[in-house]
Amino acid sequence: MTAPAIDPVLLDPASDLVGLTAAICDIASVSGAEGALADAIEALLRGGPHLEVTRDGDAVVARTTLGRARRVVVAGHIDTVPLAGNLPTRLVGTGPEAELWGRGTVDMKGGVAVALALALELGTPGNEPAQDVTWVFYDHEEVDSALNGLGRLVRNRPDLLAGDFAILGEPSNGGIEGGCNGTMRAEVRTHGVAAHSARAWTGRNAIHLAAPVLDRLAAYVPRDVQVDGLVYRECLNAVGISGGIAGNVIPDACTVVLNYRFAPSRSVAEAEEHLREVFDGFELEVTDAAGGARPGLDDPLAADFAASVLATTGGAPAPKYGWTDVARFAELGVPAVNFGPGDPLLAHKDDERVPVAQLALCRDALRAWLLG
Repeated sequence: MTAPAIDPVLLDPASDLVGLTAAICDIASVSGAEGALADAIEALLRGGPHLEVTRDGDAVVARTTLGRARRVVVAGHIDTVPLAGNLPTRLVGTGPEAELWGRGTVDMKGGVAVALALALELGTPGNEPAQDVTWVFYDHEEVDSALNGLGRLVRNRPDLLAGDFAILGEPSNGGIEGGCNGTMRAEVRTHGVAAHSARAWTGRNAIHLAAPVLDRLAAYVPRDVQVDGLVYRECLNAVGISGGIAGNVIPDACTVVLNYRFAPSRSVAEAEEHLREVFDGFELEVTDAAGGARPGLDDPLAADFAASVLATTGGAPAPKYGWTDVARFAELGVPAVNFGPGDPLLAHKDDERVPVAQLALCRDALRAWLLG
């Protein structure tokens, strides 16, 4: 498949970062259909003679080889959640109040555009960074963790992810967000006895039997947990419920789907144990889980980066409530933070939009730190 073209003029670092962001967003790349965008990104990066480019599935990795003593990994996922009639992108407003609207502008093609522009700039004559940089653009982040493109790189080419510090371009409103919550999906199932709905007393309604599950969820009080100076907010919610086969049949099975976001001080095993305590007496199966990551801001490179961003953009480091791939880097022993344009509260929303000024702010802050 031939990828839609991205105008090369948009890749001039002195040119229009907004245009580059729009071009990347307008190549739709819902999870599982990232090929066209990956092709376009690969073609652009291979045009940079200072970069060593590797493709793994729909993940593209570009590395400088300047012989620096330290290496920084800058990573971002290129997939999005499904569209909601919010492409192509559109620019709303003018001047410093302008915003780019559309799927992916926040989560997280704004961050991808910043990284792509800098990947093509830094390493060229007169723009050598103070450390070597690995730029990672990967697929399948918005779906089950087993499909995650960064996880696939960990399995296939862990050498490509080696580094002293990592920056995830996830939306953080232009500030530093340390670590991330863990996430767990689970199913609570109830079992009844099927019967004709006109003779309901001869059966047992599995959907009705799920009422105590919903009652426990409604009464649940989530924790606020301080971890290394940042306070993480936990969440436990029903995100789906299913049962029944026909309008005249008493259902004999019901499934309540749960999502638990837990503080990085809890392991996956401890999170599962907690769910089993909350739903004691019910059948529960964990279907997907990924551990969180502690803030890691005590690492010298992370602290230096946070201080540099603070000097440029203002604002103290905050916790990342959602799960991000900083957790994968933490498992590799690489301290990592989230830093990118866009309000994370707008991620996945139909009115997703990123302030134009924030795109440039993040690019300039990251460029300044990498150049040293």
